[in-house]
Amino acid sequence: MGQTVVLVHGAHHGGWCWRKVARLLRDAGHEVFTPTLTGVGERAHLLTPEVGLTTMIRDVTAVLEAEELTDVLLVGHSLGALAVLGAADRARDRIRRIVLLDGLVVEAGRRGFDALPEEVVVQRELDAERRGDGLALPSPPAGAFGVTDPDDVAWVERHLTPQPLRCYREPLVLDGPLGAGLPVTYVYCSRPPYPVIASSHQVVKDRGWEWRDLPTGHDAMVTDPEGTVAALLA
Repeated sequence: MGQTVVLVHGAHHGGWCWRKVARLLRDAGHEVFTPTLTGVGERAHLLTPEVGLTTMIRDVTAVLEAEELTDVLLVGHSLGALAVLGAADRARDRIRRIVLLDGLVVEAGRRGFDALPEEVVVQRELDAERRGDGLALPSPPAGAFGVTDPDDVAWVERHLTPQPLRCYREPLVLDGPLGAGLPVTYVYCSRPPYPVIASSHQVVKDRGWEWRDLPTGHDAMVTDPEGTVAALLA
């Protein structure tokens, strides 16, 4: 029996990044939604100073509600993990399970920037000020996300867009516990690891959430779509 799967992308990406994974899931009979969050991807033109983590959470919650989805497998990649955790807090009854794919995770009340090394935060703030009008982080090369195949590198770099800076500056506000009391699985992309989110791993382990290893790069949906699908559905 097919599942309802909502795939939420990370920073600089858009719904486009799930193309390979979504195709595999649909071919297997699952219903798949790949929303693009405000301010990036094909919605980059909607960037304003107000676009932040709250906007991302509203984007995800709105998909769940507008499509009248229930019993959802909700997946968040990288920074998208925070949007998923926020949406779960607001729409718990619509969700069956959460998967965080190499996700950035913080405790309630903390910011995305709080999970990153101080030197990374300083550099990103400087880059946003110098090259992003203080509103957005310029896009890194695809190699920063563990993408190495030349065709994949070209495809990803054609689509990456600047990331709204406020998404990292705004705290994760929750009414309930982190994870909303739902089953949560963390998929760790280990080859190569993405070191800037290493502090997230301790938050996951403190919660006792299920941990899975996926031996591919941070953009697993690009570098190993078959392995990603297996990890999401296992």
